[in-house]
Amino acid sequence: MTLTDTLRLSFSAILSYRTRSLLIVFAMALGVAAVVVLTAIGDGARNYVINQFSSIGTNLLVVLPGRAETSGAFPGAVLGQTPRDLTLKDAQLLGRLPQVRRYAPLNVGEAELSAANRLREVTVLGSNAELIPIRHMKLAQGSFLAHGSAYSAQIVLGAKLAQDFFPLSHAVGQRVRLGENRFLVSGVLAPQGESMGFNTDEIVIIPVEQAQSLFNTTSLFRILVEAKSHNQIDSAKNAILETLKHSHDGEEDITVITQDAILATFDRILHALTLAVAGIAAISLIVAGILVMNVMLVAVNQRTAEIGLLKAIGAHAKDIRNLFFAEALWLSLAGAMIGFLLGQLGSLILRLAYPQLPAWAPVWASLAGILVALITGILASMLPANKAARLNAVEALSKK
Repeated sequence: MTLTDTLRLSFSAILSYRTRSLLIVFAMALGVAAVVVLTAIGDGARNYVINQFSSIGTNLLVVLPGRAETSGAFPGAVLGQTPRDLTLKDAQLLGRLPQVRRYAPLNVGEAELSAANRLREVTVLGSNAELIPIRHMKLAQGSFLAHGSAYSAQIVLGAKLAQDFFPLSHAVGQRVRLGENRFLVSGVLAPQGESMGFNTDEIVIIPVEQAQSLFNTTSLFRILVEAKSHNQIDSAKNAILETLKHSHDGEEDITVITQDAILATFDRILHALTLAVAGIAAISLIVAGILVMNVMLVAVNQRTAEIGLLKAIGAHAKDIRNLFFAEALWLSLAGAMIGFLLGQLGSLILRLAYPQLPAWAPVWASLAGILVALITGILASMLPANKAARLNAVEALSKK
């Protein structure tokens, strides 16, 4: 039996049992589609996190109070101690380091913003003018701390807040009240949307001294530091640790986190997650393979007379075996391709529903899903194919 005859007869057999064939194809397609969609979600989440961290700045280092050991906790906490506070003096010392391009002390809190007969609870960032370039923010209008300390009671509004409070006029130059203090609106941020868990269109930025007064604190939440270049990140980290150790009476009581370290950690975690969900989805392909085997075993019993006739007219056991292999190949290939298309459609729907999530299935996942479907289908056909090949022609013809 030639290859053309094998392919033609196997395809005719598939068409003769349409319902059975469609069920097998559907099972294979669902397995491949699951692999494609789940890996698209996993890889999309990884790229989303990387993009989010990239958007907050480049060559970035974050200085936190407290020494984080391998356990991730401040060791003195078990003794009831608290880490030494970061102060504006610490931030100013870091700004003088030769490896540092700019720095931004940071306080975070919430307060009531009121203006034009409107009142709203907002997130407040206290910092200096360097926060804007460090965090890659842009001002749509005005400026921030451009006039020095004489105009320190300035405030920058997020784009949505400016629109909500001053829909019919320019926000710059208006007076607002934040908590118990009055501020002059000096600028409005350009629309940026969500970044690292909060909406930058709904925040306000004030000078760090004003934030400390507003929240009644002398400490800082964080210090953001931008190194002069990517190559100087490690030396900047070491210089920061040494400088603050000397400033804090020889105690190593601060933690410096680099952007690269954060990205590498998230990348490893989310890549492992992508592989895990791909493996879980691949289980459905194994289930589909078992379905192929069971259905084809039933088909051997149903087509005993057909197999006996083929053997009677000269077909060899190898030909019968190849015939069943070809049927499994047709079914697996059809299921794999339909599943691939369904997976791409599912990924497209995810991207349309969640534009911020780059849910593109990695090429390796699509190829692996198709390959596993083909291998699973062919392996599942081996037992039915061998059973059919061993049938005796006379006994097969005598069965009804």
